[in-house]
Amino acid sequence: MRHIQLYDTTLRDGAQAEGVSFSLQDKILFARKLDSLGIDFIEGGFPGSNDKDARFFQVVAAEQLNTAAVCAFGMTRRKGVPVEDDPGLRAMLDSKADIVTIVGKASSFQVVEVINARREENLEMIAETVDFFKSRGRRVFFDAEHFFDGWKTDPNYSIQVLKTAADAGAELAVLCDTNGGSMPELVATGVREAVEKAGIPIGIHAHNDCGLAVANSLIAVDAGASQVQGTMNGIGERCGNADLITIAANLGFKKDGDYSIMKPETLFYLTELSRFVYEMINWQIPNNAPYVGKSAFAHKGGMHVSGIARSTAAYEHIPPEAVGNQRRVLISELSGRSNIVARTKSMKLDLDSQAIERILAEVVKRENAGYQYEIADGSFGLIVRRCIGTYSEHFNRLSYHVYVESNRDGVLETVATVKLRIGNEIRHEVAEGDGPVNALDAAMRKALLPHYPKLAEMKLIDYKVRVINSEAATGAAVRVVVESADQDETWGTIGVSENVIEASWLALVDSIEYKLNKGRS
Repeated sequence: MRHIQLYDTTLRDGAQAEGVSFSLQDKILFARKLDSLGIDFIEGGFPGSNDKDARFFQVVAAEQLNTAAVCAFGMTRRKGVPVEDDPGLRAMLDSKADIVTIVGKASSFQVVEVINARREENLEMIAETVDFFKSRGRRVFFDAEHFFDGWKTDPNYSIQVLKTAADAGAELAVLCDTNGGSMPELVATGVREAVEKAGIPIGIHAHNDCGLAVANSLIAVDAGASQVQGTMNGIGERCGNADLITIAANLGFKKDGDYSIMKPETLFYLTELSRFVYEMINWQIPNNAPYVGKSAFAHKGGMHVSGIARSTAAYEHIPPEAVGNQRRVLISELSGRSNIVARTKSMKLDLDSQAIERILAEVVKRENAGYQYEIADGSFGLIVRRCIGTYSEHFNRLSYHVYVESNRDGVLETVATVKLRIGNEIRHEVAEGDGPVNALDAAMRKALLPHYPKLAEMKLIDYKVRVINSEAATGAAVRVVVESADQDETWGTIGVSENVIEASWLALVDSIEYKLNKGRS
């Protein structure tokens, strides 16, 4: 098997994504995570651009990483500035990184029209910069910026750039699709020619402006590239970079054992790694992310669910467990009996056909009213209990009242009053909150906790509101989904109403009832 190096540039290229900023602690934690999974190279940033990146290299040097080598990124010397006097090169040298990644122009158009330099002068800048680091004991990777655009219009010069870097001592030349506009067939042809003529190993660095960064990276590997550069989850400037998560999975599972990557056993942790990165940058995790998304192995159509009941290979290209993900069967008005059977079996229930039909009919009826049970497994579990007669109602809702007042200082005060019947007792409680939902939750807990102390284990972790029929404007119905958790699991519950407070109240009641019904036969 040919080993394909994975070069992660999340901490530099990924940080250029809109809204992304890494703290120094984030960067150190991320480096440790990648090292534990066997990533070959971690680009730590541009030490000449800011103090945080410079500090990162000093701190990570004491980490003693096991498998990953940390790379410092920077540009060739400035036009007209001797290498010894260039502050950017000096900062890279001071970073103490064993490997430096130098980016230089590989397009004659970029050289002449953008940096206003002579073609020969650009070659001198590349050669002198590479030699500057090689003569000081550093390994050098050369990133050939705009390679494919340049190669398409002036292939001889673009190849000459690679040869210049190789002759000066670079150990690898990385072909960059900087604008993200190259088609796979062009990438394949360009990589093959570079592999043949450059005289050193070739890498690929693809951007995703045409949605082809992963495809271009994979076809480059098949054409002879030995290193793939990218970011975790594909984050990056504009439309992002090649997603190393997807690339690693494809190389690991789809190439018939032709290539080795990372540590083979660590492919199991790709889902965890993806979610770790999204949490770190505080982005919502996209459900449809290949391999690792929540919906990657989710089945909704009844025919699909019936198929995977016979063989999971019917509608799954790999076992979800191989990347640390899991199979999910969704419940909606599109569901058939197979979906209900699969979901109830996962609840350790073996139901007869009449019970299945009752549950399916109830789901269809309520989804016609705006409910959506594929995102509310807790509320679906309550439907199942009601339909098979195992549901126990722990309290009756008598009334509630919420008011919000803005005082003379502009400070909002929210108070909720609830009236519940618990057995033969009526509880009337009042609570303040940071908003209507928080106040309602607090008032309900005051009423219920003396009777059901295990509610203290439950907490609300998310709250979402969605307009169902937007054409009704301010009179539209809304769907509220509340996500709750205890020490054992997380569950979603749902409420629908034209009134957002009522919808929230219904979702909260379901959430509490789900917790109180847990563990009952």
